[in-house]
Amino acid sequence: MGSYIPSTAEERQRMLEAIGLSSTEELYRDVPASARLKVLDIPEGMSEMEAAQAVGALADKNRRYRAIFRGAGAYDHYIPAIVKTVTSKEEFVTAYTPYQAEISQGVLQSIFEYQTQICELTGMDVSNASVYDGAVAAAEAVMMCQEHKRSGVVLPDTVDPQVLGVVRTYCESRSVPVTVLPTTGYALDADALKAALADNVACVYAQSPNFYGVLEDMDAITAIAHEAGAKVIMAANPISLGLLKTPGEYGADIAVGEGQPLGMPLSFGGPYLGFMACKAAMMRKLPGRIVGETVDKEGRRCFVLTLQAREQHIRREKASSNICSNEALCAMTASVYLAAMGPAGLKRAAENSAAHAHCLAGLLNAIPGFELKTAKPFFHEFVTACPVPPETLQKRLDDEGMLGGLPLDDGILWCCTEKNTRGQIERLAEICREVSRK
Repeated sequence: MGSYIPSTAEERQRMLEAIGLSSTEELYRDVPASARLKVLDIPEGMSEMEAAQAVGALADKNRRYRAIFRGAGAYDHYIPAIVKTVTSKEEFVTAYTPYQAEISQGVLQSIFEYQTQICELTGMDVSNASVYDGAVAAAEAVMMCQEHKRSGVVLPDTVDPQVLGVVRTYCESRSVPVTVLPTTGYALDADALKAALADNVACVYAQSPNFYGVLEDMDAITAIAHEAGAKVIMAANPISLGLLKTPGEYGADIAVGEGQPLGMPLSFGGPYLGFMACKAAMMRKLPGRIVGETVDKEGRRCFVLTLQAREQHIRREKASSNICSNEALCAMTASVYLAAMGPAGLKRAAENSAAHAHCLAGLLNAIPGFELKTAKPFFHEFVTACPVPPETLQKRLDDEGMLGGLPLDDGILWCCTEKNTRGQIERLAEICREVSRK
């Protein structure tokens, strides 16, 4: 199914009215007016080269940061050059989704390799061909767990707020109860989870590292949930899985997450990649495409689409999911990245990210006003207090070409990756010390 583009002004107006808007400009009302360009001021009669130069001059006004200390769901990791070299080949860029599946052996093999890598990364038995982003993966996982006598999801307030929003949207339209547990110390409390798990709860969703960077006690969460008869959905940062225990090792039933750290640049918000994997017992509930390996009549290795019968585009009235496509190019990007890095490279990226973050945390914690908000273990993100309005600090960091951490109600959420150098980390701490003194 392709995208429909209205061809006339009347069609555009009818579409706007259908969603309660009066003009195209209202679609962008959440974008600050200062960031909107109403007219591209380029004189008529310019050559292509001159027009490109003029637009390039406008683009140069965008701020480029030489050091990024912000994560919160999207991360600035190093991307090996081979990733772009492979995925920019025109046969991959133009490939969409294999409707005539068995003659698309190259696309099917790329998806099969991606699924295999995700299973190895998460410790799960089966993976789908990807979904739109990590938030959709989370919501789809919750839907997988719904049963006739068990409904609802319990999750802590330490999960990504955007993920929580998408889960609530999915659940609201299907009358699925959502219980959000308040937490203290930026981590889920085992006793609070026990108290919230009634006999009819279908699943527990937990993120580790969570939105605040803290490593949740997944062993305890999994044990408590399973004892109450609920499934466990674990969201994980894929880079962290090069170093930490996998969802499979924790005993989770479903593993989900945002695949952007696997070779995808920040890109102003996307397109990104939602990965989903599960234990074999839940395989038939997994939404989207699954590619399987087999042999043809001559015994040659080949690939096929499997378990399509429950997909939206096959049995619409009985489908448990609306997902009938996948992020093929983004999935291939993740696959090429993982192949290029290998287990040792992924582990090194995870170790360096964690080491740099702990170095920065130690330096900031020694500065009055920037103390760590919790002593709980973390991967490569952490929260500190801030003695001044975060906007004031960010303005000072802007002058140095640095993007600071994410402002929170009670502090700042900082992040480091392998790209942050010792010099950048020490300079950031020095600026924070200057701000603290003033």
